[in-house]
Amino acid sequence: MKKRGILNAELSKAVASMGHTDIMMVVDAGYPIPRNAWRVDLAISEDLPTTAQVLKLISEEMFVEETYLAEDVPEYNAPLNNLVNEIFTEAEHKFATHEELLVDFGHRAKVIVRTGAFNPWGNIALVSGVDAPKFFNKPGVVVPENYQARVALMSENGK
Repeated sequence: MKKRGILNAELSKAVASMGHTDIMMVVDAGYPIPRNAWRVDLAISEDLPTTAQVLKLISEEMFVEETYLAEDVPEYNAPLNNLVNEIFTEAEHKFATHEELLVDFGHRAKVIVRTGAFNPWGNIALVSGVDAPKFFNKPGVVVPENYQARVALMSENGK
């Protein structure tokens, strides 16, 4: 038996399958998941599990380079905005329209993880990253300018 971390076999498999720039959606209970999507349905009951619980577990096992929230979130669901910023400290935080998160990201996502969350605009796109400090830590390898800040931030945070 696995000791800790993600115990759900399908979610663990999904996280392990993520490559650089792949998208994982973590969505609320009402998200319209496309019929052909790889769906990991964790929803049990209202707010079980919560968005926070699922995001925290994923953050412990996956490098996230960017997050996307609906552009309405900072004004209408500040707690969700704060949560995502607190959990994914090394990520660049971006916004998209609610429609883009429902349609475009849903069809582009490698996997969609459904929580039990009853959370307005509670759909988050996570863009998979890499362990940049390790990738650029070989003799003779030069960190390109567009990765220098990311490598510094990840090194500073011990990731």
